[in-house]
Amino acid sequence: MEIKEETTADEAQQFLPLVQADHLAESKLTSLKRTASEPKLEFSLACKDLVAPTRDRKLNTFVQIAVVHPGEQTSARYSSTEIVEGTRDPLFLTGVTFPRDYPIYEETKIKLTVYDVKDKSQDTVRTSIQTEHKEPRTDIGRSFLGCATFKVGELVKSKEQQLTLSLRSSDGGKTVGTIDVSLVKMGQTEDGESDHNAADVQGQKCALVYECTSPENNSCKDNLPLLNAVLKNPICKLYRFPSSDNKWMCVREQMSESTLSFHIPKELINLHIKEDMRRNQDLKELGELSPHWDNMHKTVIAHCDQMLTLYQDMLAELEKYTGSSFKSSCSKGEKTLEFVPVNLHLQRMYVHSPRLKDVLYDVITVGAPAAHFQGFKNGGLQKLLNKFESERRNTGYQCIYYSPENTAKAKEVLSNINHLQPLISSHTDLLLNSARQHLPDSLKNSLKTLSETTELFVHAFKDQLIRNALLALYMARPGCVLKNPTVPRISVEDSGDQPNQEHPHEIKRQDSIPHHSEYDEEEWDRVWTNVGKSLNCIIAMVDRLLEKENIPSVAKENESDPLPAECVASPLSGDWYEQLYPLTVTLKDCIGEVVTRARQSMSFVLLQELACSLPQCLMLTLRRDIVFSQALAGLVCGFIIKLHSSLHDQGFLQQLHTVGLIVQYEGLLSTYSEEIGMLEDMAVGISDLQKVIFKITEAKSNDLLPVVTGRRGHYVIEIKLPEKMFELLPQEIKEGKPLHVHPVLFNVGINEQQTLAERFGDTSLQESINQENVELLKEYYKLFTEKMPPDCLPHFQEQNDLKGLLENLHQNIQAKKRKNVEIMWLAAMICRKLNGIRFTCCKSAKDRTSMSVTLEQCSILRDEHQLHKDFFIRALDCMRREGCRIENVLKNVKCRKYAFNMIQLMAFPKYYRPPEGTYGKADT
Repeated sequence: MEIKEETTADEAQQFLPLVQADHLAESKLTSLKRTASEPKLEFSLACKDLVAPTRDRKLNTFVQIAVVHPGEQTSARYSSTEIVEGTRDPLFLTGVTFPRDYPIYEETKIKLTVYDVKDKSQDTVRTSIQTEHKEPRTDIGRSFLGCATFKVGELVKSKEQQLTLSLRSSDGGKTVGTIDVSLVKMGQTEDGESDHNAADVQGQKCALVYECTSPENNSCKDNLPLLNAVLKNPICKLYRFPSSDNKWMCVREQMSESTLSFHIPKELINLHIKEDMRRNQDLKELGELSPHWDNMHKTVIAHCDQMLTLYQDMLAELEKYTGSSFKSSCSKGEKTLEFVPVNLHLQRMYVHSPRLKDVLYDVITVGAPAAHFQGFKNGGLQKLLNKFESERRNTGYQCIYYSPENTAKAKEVLSNINHLQPLISSHTDLLLNSARQHLPDSLKNSLKTLSETTELFVHAFKDQLIRNALLALYMARPGCVLKNPTVPRISVEDSGDQPNQEHPHEIKRQDSIPHHSEYDEEEWDRVWTNVGKSLNCIIAMVDRLLEKENIPSVAKENESDPLPAECVASPLSGDWYEQLYPLTVTLKDCIGEVVTRARQSMSFVLLQELACSLPQCLMLTLRRDIVFSQALAGLVCGFIIKLHSSLHDQGFLQQLHTVGLIVQYEGLLSTYSEEIGMLEDMAVGISDLQKVIFKITEAKSNDLLPVVTGRRGHYVIEIKLPEKMFELLPQEIKEGKPLHVHPVLFNVGINEQQTLAERFGDTSLQESINQENVELLKEYYKLFTEKMPPDCLPHFQEQNDLKGLLENLHQNIQAKKRKNVEIMWLAAMICRKLNGIRFTCCKSAKDRTSMSVTLEQCSILRDEHQLHKDFFIRALDCMRREGCRIENVLKNVKCRKYAFNMIQLMAFPKYYRPPEGTYGKADT
């Protein structure tokens, strides 16, 4: 049967699971048996005795791999190896791997085509998409040498699990060499000398032995549902690199999208809508106001309703979205996808080395959290928030100035109202139910719960801000008169909680309505204390009822407090319910009165914040929500992946609930032009993650997606684990102990724009960010050393090493050296040693990010796994030319080229430059 080769219509999909025709299911194809967590098939390639087109030609070869599915006669291009230069016996470091979801069977045919590359910079066929297949012409940089085809079953069933195939010319007659295909089984160890000698870049040779074992043996099928819930569309690459002691190490690189890219934004927007609906309703229920305040009130409500509609429309658009599970770099400016992180992926590297324990290394790659659609003409969040706060302080008589702390306190009070009032109501119902059924123990337990909740309620309103806001609200009513007209307590200078001192005089000047009532400043105290008195009446009544039944009474917290006369005056009847019901009604009425006053006063505080600078205030909130949503989606993804990979590490789990996790963000943004605004957005978004709390619960269904609850500035992320995974957790985590994260950001610009910033612009933003965050990192390390035992870190890491690394990082930041990438290397190393979560970000997480993560991977292989020093650059080129990151570029811009040009790369640090032929003009 003649095999014709053709490329897929969209090469971006070449690594995704393929849906086969119905007839494949009927042909009873033989499936490959591999564990659920491993790729289906992996093999390595090497050629021997290749024949050059001309005698004096030195071959520069690579192998293109294509797949012929059963029942089909055309092949689909799948992957390629790297280019090996100057030899007729190339041994390729890049292997071939098929993910577990890829439809490959024993009957599947693999076609291997060997090409000779004459000019890497002109090798455009490999780095771009062809609309239809044509044999490569010699004038475009490469020429056809030979090809061979085999069935997967032949390789799997071969005695040595290796095939040696003859490479034949295009007419099928002439033999131009042989190609060895060796099956790679990560779970097994293979001993013996390799048939090939691996040559280094200088032509020196060393004998290599191939051995590898799998780190995935520690994985369990029970863990897979969690990963499958958050990860999609894996792309796998396989490499084998020589170590310094002439052994093979096997490296598997994997990149996956995350379903959380869209799930978390939708969860957050839904919470924003509910929070804003409550706020708008509270504002509408402020009551009658004087003309000045009433006009302002109506304007604020109109703008708030418009913004609520915007959020609702945004959620509706996301709910309708049916595209891929990641947002491409080309879509970063789309309005409907503003809340979605750009190009969020898990970048994972498994290392199977002969002498060291198998390890995996994870980095989350994502575009810098930023409001791209809103733009950066006026800067980013950091600059805009400072400007906004400065303008609020100078609003004059138009509105009252409350500090950001007091505004946050007002939101907290409103949140407590919404949380505690329904709780007290349900607890009183439980108390009455116990009384109706005459259950003493249940009655005592219900009373205890009611008392604790009511005490929390009373404590939540014990704040001077409420008093001052009630007075300010009274003055904003159509008619008011004060016992003390000067109202000194409203001055900010007298108390940090009060409005602007100048404002009361302006109010008096505006208010021409005759004063017909007096404001009683002590009324709030009476209303507030009535709640406690009502609770005491209930406690006293329960005690009397239990004493009458000769049951031990409820122990009161303070026996010396005299109870109100009305609590003890009424005679007792036999019906507990009849005795308690009127007292619970009184308690609810008292609480309702407190809630009404507190809600209105705190809503008045929020009115001031909104009225000071409409619509900038609401637009700033929107921008902050957008940036936070992008940052949170990445954080939740990183947290789940880290938890999944460390479930068997007791030291990590103890660290998780004792001191929390360090989350280290590596930024590659320049401090020039628009990227300054992006960096300002990113800095605020990452800082806002400090208040995020995680809780881990046992999943009650197959839905393992995380749940977000809370409000702005106070979010709780519920991570659901399957039963067998949940059982592995310490008791503290099982009981719902809050788990904290400590985000830090280090940024070093590396591109040509950073060169301009360093020579002609300003790098102070980058310097201040790095200085602030190294102090945060030191604080975490101090907390870590104080609360964690010394043996909780991996065995090869000592605290002295960490102390030295932190000092080295501090010195590098203070040095203010241009493009000091050592800052990023040190920060990443410290993060890994502290069991942290690693992030790498640039504008789109595509080009600069790819250079950084591949460099990090090869540095880890060199420093931790003894990668042969002469193969460092070659390994780096392999990963950048044929690894997961070039596939990421393809997914984003439909072209296999990093978006750099030669002029730009001249400004890049040496190790951040891609190999020749992998960069050029591309739409980002």
